[in-house]
Amino acid sequence: MATQTRNMLLNVGPSHPAMHGVIRLIMELEGEKIKGVDVEIGYLHRAFEKMCETVMYAQCFPYTDRLNYVSPLINNVGFAMTVEKLLGIDIPERAKYIRVIMSEISRVTDHLTCIGASAMELGAMSVFLYMIKAREYLYELVEEITGARLTISYVRIGGVKADLTPGFVDKAFQKIADVRKVLIEVDELLTRNRIFFDRMKGIGKISAEDAIAYGITGPFLRSTGVAYDVRKASPYLIYDRLDFEVPTGTTGDNLDRYFVRMAEMEQSLRMIEQCFQQIPDGPISGELTGCVIPAAEMVDRAKMGQTEDLIEDEVDLDPTLQGGTKRYYDAISADKKDVVLPAKEDTYGNIEGLMNHFKLVMYGHGIRPPVGEVYFPVEGANGELGFYIVSDGRDLPWRVRVHPPCFPIMAALPKCLVGGMMADMVSTFGSVNMIAGELDR
Repeated sequence: MATQTRNMLLNVGPSHPAMHGVIRLIMELEGEKIKGVDVEIGYLHRAFEKMCETVMYAQCFPYTDRLNYVSPLINNVGFAMTVEKLLGIDIPERAKYIRVIMSEISRVTDHLTCIGASAMELGAMSVFLYMIKAREYLYELVEEITGARLTISYVRIGGVKADLTPGFVDKAFQKIADVRKVLIEVDELLTRNRIFFDRMKGIGKISAEDAIAYGITGPFLRSTGVAYDVRKASPYLIYDRLDFEVPTGTTGDNLDRYFVRMAEMEQSLRMIEQCFQQIPDGPISGELTGCVIPAAEMVDRAKMGQTEDLIEDEVDLDPTLQGGTKRYYDAISADKKDVVLPAKEDTYGNIEGLMNHFKLVMYGHGIRPPVGEVYFPVEGANGELGFYIVSDGRDLPWRVRVHPPCFPIMAALPKCLVGGMMADMVSTFGSVNMIAGELDR
């Protein structure tokens, strides 16, 4: 009697630790070999696009924070530049440099998290602790400038919320040196580790032709040898003034993706250092002639109508607002009263500033781009992150669409997994760096 064999269907996730609670893989197995994969997404769908269509343009930033929540600053920059392209406005030079600095810090934190988490899932727990230590160094920088660590809502249409704090540059150089030390340690722990090497080499391969056909970008595409990077192909902000390379691999396997991300972190650190060397001072040296008063006192005096001297005073703000005062305003915000919120001193110190603020935050008024549609891409940590916005002339977008770099990679995931072993699924999925907030939107 002939022996009948049947393949087994196995659910991996969403509760599987390596699936991060947000992905379900329905796997067809022949023993330990993967014969088929069905990827099910949607476990973290938050209706990002529809929510953005119900609020004013400036109110979309908290939603963008929650796309790729490991590198939210890049999301902020991408959305702001899309709206600015629609409005046809430019921002001050200093604000451009600050956006790049914060974006590259955010990119490094993303790659640190990806490599650390995927190494931990292969058993390299020490690497995870090293990487999170390095990420903590950079989160301290992010917190100092934005007032938050993860959901930062830092960028503004027409500029950024706050200028760099005094002493920030020196502190950043020290943190960069600390991060480089950790990267050297991790390289010694992983790159020459026979277990890690064997678990990654030749696993999860995809060809350059297939990657392009699926629309894959970012480190996943560059691991196949295609040197496509939005910062080089379509330079934005001041990336064309920076000297940096686009690391690529050759085989498109998990090991190459690890090498590409490790090399990209060094390039990002180089870019940050160059920005500090090039960044203009901007009009921030002029001191106000008044005194420094607490923000609560300014508000109380304004309520009583005692605003005569407030225009000359500077406000002592809490950390979440510090830096966005009148002294720094011209350096970090475009001179567009119909787009950019006025400085706090003007809002509370004179009727013109109060009316300007009032108009921009009141429903039915706000920022009103001309009728039209626009798409703008930036280089996210996982690839090309693009926003498409359609305006009908109102103060809220008629249509918002986001191109998430994770989505095409997840579409191609079966191509990377089929034919491999069940145990290798973890390393391949980790190399995707799938962020569900960006994937499901």
